[in-house]
Amino acid sequence: MTKDELIAKLKTIVKPYIQDKTAFDNLSEDTDFINDLKINSANLVDVILDVEDEFDIRIENDDMEKMISVKAAMDIVNEKLAQR
Repeated sequence: MTKDELIAKLKTIVKPYIQDKTAFDNLSEDTDFINDLKINSANLVDVILDVEDEFDIRIENDDMEKMISVKAAMDIVNEKLAQR
């Protein structure tokens, strides 16, 4: 999966939870889920669960704590996909 494909999938996943449309429209690897998109912590858990479903992976608690940005999410997803 290319970087652009992964970002597109993540963008689809986070869209229902965003509070800042401008930041969403400019989403990049540097986008922070909480500070930029204004996703609250409860919805961030929903995002993580949706990522698990979309990619058929399991994200452990340690990884959940790190998954606060698009870049971190991409790293975790790529790592989990590589382990399969």
